[in-house]
Formats: sequence, C-alpha cells, structure tokens
Amino acid sequence: MADEEPLLPPDEDSAPPPPPPPPPTSSWRIGAAFWILGLCNNLPYVVMLSAARDLLEPRPGEERRNRSRYDCDPVGTGAVLLADVVPGLVVKLLLPLVGPYLPIRIRVVAVALCLWGSVSAVAAAKGTLSGLGGVALGSAGAGLGEVTFLTLASSYPSSGLSHWSSGTGAAGVGGALGFWGLRAWLPLPHALLPFLALPPLMLLSFFFLLGPAPPPRPDPPLPHPDEGGGAREEKWGVAKAAFCQGAPLALVYFAEYFVNQGLMELLYFPSSPLPHSAQYRTLQLLYQAGVFASRSSLRCLRLRRLWGLAVTQVLLASFLLAAVAVNHLLPGLGVAAALALGEGLVGGGAYGNAFSNLGEQVPLPQQPLAIAVVTLGAEVAIAAAGGAGLGAHAAFCGRE
Repeated sequence: MADEEPLLPPDEDSAPPPPPPPPPTSSWRIGAAFWILGLCNNLPYVVMLSAARDLLEPRPGEERRNRSRYDCDPVGTGAVLLADVVPGLVVKLLLPLVGPYLPIRIRVVAVALCLWGSVSAVAAAKGTLSGLGGVALGSAGAGLGEVTFLTLASSYPSSGLSHWSSGTGAAGVGGALGFWGLRAWLPLPHALLPFLALPPLMLLSFFFLLGPAPPPRPDPPLPHPDEGGGAREEKWGVAKAAFCQGAPLALVYFAEYFVNQGLMELLYFPSSPLPHSAQYRTLQLLYQAGVFASRSSLRCLRLRRLWGLAVTQVLLASFLLAAVAVNHLLPGLGVAAALALGEGLVGGGAYGNAFSNLGEQVPLPQQPLAIAVVTLGAEVAIAAAGGAGLGAHAAFCGRE
C-alpha cells in the first residue's frame, strides 16, 4: 500500500483573493439621495401643520362656537402639532430598545408605509378625531425616518448631512407652497392626494440611488482609562457637545412652534382680502421659505454657538404674543409675514448648524447617541410648544 502524502496546510499564496470593496458612491448620488430622503420624510409633516386650520374647521352643518376678533375654531391648531409630534417622540424613545433588531431596510419601508397611510387617512377623514389619528401615524413614520436617516448620513461624507438638511428645508417650503396652491383650487381631501407620490419616491431614492456607505474612518486611539481617563473624557465630550447644541436648539424650537401653532391662528386681519385660513397658510409658507433659505446656506454660514439664535427666537415669540394680546399692535398681514420669514431663518439656521456641529465635535461611533439625544430634546420642546399653544387658544378665545 503506497504511503499517503501528509496533509499540508493550504498555501496562503494560493488562497483566493478577498472580494474587492464596492466602488465608492459618487458625491452627486449621495447628495441627491439624501436631499430626496429629507424632502420625502419631512414634507407630509409640514403639510399637516399647514393644513391645521383646514383640518380643524367645523364640518358642514356645524357652527363655530366663538365669534371673537380672533375668529377661533373650536379646537386650537396646537392639537394638530401634538398629534404631529408626540407619536414621533414615543418612537424615538423606543428606538434604542428595538432599533438593533430592525435592519435599516425594514426601517425605511416602515417609514414609507406610515407616511402613505397618514396622507390616505387624513384625506379620507370624516371628522376631527379621525383626521388627527392620520396625522399621528405620519408623526410616527417621520420620527423613525429622522433618526434613521440622520444616523445613516453620518456614515457618508459631509455632503450627505448638508443635503439632508437642505432637503428637509425644501420639504418645508415645498409642502407649504404645494398645499397653499392645491388648496386654492381643490377641496381638502383632493388637495392632499398628490402627496401620496412621496413614499414611493423615498423607496426609489434609498434602494436605487443611494450607494453603500464608505468604510468608517478610524478614530484616533484614546489612552486606556487607567492610563489617563480617556473613556471618561470621551463620554464627557459627547455629553458636552449634545448639551451645547441640543439646549439652544430646543429653546429655538419651543419658541418657533409656539408661534406657528399657538399664535399664528390668532393673528387674524379682517381687512385683508384673504380669508382667515388662507392668511394662516400664507404665514406658514413664508416661515418655511425662511427655513429653506437658512438650511440651504449651511455651507456658507457656519455657527458654532447657537445661543444667540435661541435668544432671538424667544424675543420674536414674545413680541408676537404681545401682538395677539394687544389689538392693532401689528398694522397688517405684511408685517406679520415678514416676521414669519425671519422666524424661519432663525429656526432653519439653528437646526442645520446644530447637527453639523455634532458631526465635527463627536467621534463617529458616538454620533448616533448624540443625534438621538438632541432630536429627542427638540421633540420634547415641540410637544411643550403644542401644549402652550392650546393654552393660548383657550386663554384668548375664551375671554370674548
């Protein structure tokens, strides 16, 4: 019997080479994909806020309960804001628990389904409560989408985050302008139907336009905790960055959403040729135009400290509150429109700069946590503004 040849380990040189890495995604595809994702994720949210007075107006056969100088509806627009924010806040609280078990592709499909269902439900609503339920479904989808896409953008070059920011700004002005124009020609249910095209566009952008993320850049090594407390310093740096960007952003958001969904419905100018609902939509449109302009100028105007923007927004909200309380303090709709535009400029600048600063100040592995903390704080501030808006509606509409 012939001697068997000994088994030898395979020659490393003869092993098949590893598969080549996927080609890098071109910058224009990254930018276009994140711009479309930001547009589709935020546009239904904006449409619901722009349509707030239309959603809450008494149905045919119902009579408005209040005939004061504020031309109040039975329910304040703060109710729409709460329905548009609180479900998203709940999603962001639960996402750290279930997120690791949800692949990003499943998340994106869930976002698209929620947004499609939201527009469909609001368009088919027969009453205020069912309409608010549809708004709440869209809020859950938009909240999931914001955390998912912001975290995803941090894995790409900086153009991903800047184009996401610009896309969300375009969603503001596009949603407000689109609804403003459609509502001028169509009744409320039909004016919402064109927005059903957004969820399919989101899926096409994610699955076919956006390529794979580049490999992560290694962070500089930190000393062992026993050798210099590097881990503690890193955690402190993340917490400090999240507070320095999140606290002023939350204050900006509270002030501007208190104005938008608490005070704008009370700024009624009977001498204007526009009816009250059209005045409200016009103010929302100009606010969103300011947001779009400031978010799109992120590469040109960078601010590392945001407290100046926060103070400016609080002062603007205080003045408009005084204008609601004191009759004829604002001479007309034109001045209110200019203030709404300025409010949008401040709010959009705070949003874009806050997340860009996080991308620069927080190491890549800790960015998802920092982004989640800041977005959660902003959602809490917006929800508080919705409650304050309902309080303002009750206070002013109930006294006459």
